[in-house]
Amino acid sequence: MSAPSPTPAPAALRATDLWRTFEIGAQKIDVLRGLSLEVPAGQKVFLCGSSGAGKTTLLYTLAGLERPGRGHVFLGGENLYTLGESRLARLRNTSMGYVFQSYFLLPELTALENVALPALIGGRRARDRAASLLEKVGLGPRLHHLPHELSGGEQQRVAIARALVNDPGLLFADEPTGNLDATTGSDVMQLLLTLVAEGRKTLVVVTHDQSLARLGDRKITLAHGQVASDEQTTPAPPNGRTT
Repeated sequence: MSAPSPTPAPAALRATDLWRTFEIGAQKIDVLRGLSLEVPAGQKVFLCGSSGAGKTTLLYTLAGLERPGRGHVFLGGENLYTLGESRLARLRNTSMGYVFQSYFLLPELTALENVALPALIGGRRARDRAASLLEKVGLGPRLHHLPHELSGGEQQRVAIARALVNDPGLLFADEPTGNLDATTGSDVMQLLLTLVAEGRKTLVVVTHDQSLARLGDRKITLAHGQVASDEQTTPAPPNGRTT
């Protein structure tokens, strides 16, 4: 069985003059308004702000999932939105991992198959790596369970393992604890931070939870589509819990 490609080095992420406008009937709403920021390689950044501040739109734009109306996003030396669709899709598959609030597991696939899927899409076989990652997130006995047979916390741990299967240098997480109770959410976030630290990856997280936002290296607060504050935080050491 072929091994996964070597781990890409964490890459610096940079956005310049991002604008994103949505049209609702005759009304135009500027969700991002000339926003610029930099995320150094290996940094763990939390994006905060009230509903409608532009957090999720910014994350999706940084992640190569939503094209800005104006501005640029650079991952390492790549200008994402000047790339062709096939090159951008390959970059997303190999260099970025995604964790969403709603898990997005395929219901007909087992935990093992869900985790291995991004590698299969990229033309690689990673069944052994998928099994190893599920062991690492505490789901060794649940490899062959379907999503409906897992709790919400277990499904999110499957999603984290899936995000890591191609060993990307950069992870994006959109409200990864939003569907979980406080205790489970805290455990899932600590697990994510532990795995990111072990892999020396760059992490960008959207959260409304101010206590979770202080677990990273930096908290950026958005308001009206712009950066309202940008502060360094002092994260507590991850406790390594996976239950």
